[in-house]
Amino acid sequence: MIAAALALWLALAQGAPAVKPTPAAPPPAPAAAPYEGDMLRLAELLGALAYLRDLCDNGDGARFRERMAALIETDPRAQEARDQLAGAFNRGFEGYRLSYRGCTANAREAIDAFLSEAGRLAHDLAARYRGG
Repeated sequence: MIAAALALWLALAQGAPAVKPTPAAPPPAPAAAPYEGDMLRLAELLGALAYLRDLCDNGDGARFRERMAALIETDPRAQEARDQLAGAFNRGFEGYRLSYRGCTANAREAIDAFLSEAGRLAHDLAARYRGG
C-alpha cells in the first residue's frame, strides 16, 4: 500500500498523468420474473377491491388486505419485489379512493370485473408457476 502511494506521489511530482482506477461496473439488475406483470396486476386488483368492497357496504375489504399481506409475506423474492407488490396494492386502493366517494352502479360493475380478473390471474399464476 505504501509503495503504491509513493509511486503515485512520484508520478504526480514528475508531471506524469495519474491513472485513476475505473470503478467496478454495478452488477446487472436481475431479470424480472416471467410472472411479475401478473403479480403486480393482481396486487393492484386486490387494492381496488379492498377499497370498493368496503365502499359498497360489502364489509370485507379487510379480507383483500389480508390476502395481500399473505401474498407479500410468502413471496420468496427480494424485498424490492415485495415492495413493488405493496406499491401496486396501494395504487389500486388510492386510485379508486380518489375516483369514488360513494357506491355507484359503475363501482359495482368494477367490483364484479375485478373479482373475475383477480380469480383468473390467481388461478393462472398457481397453475403455471406452482413449485414441483
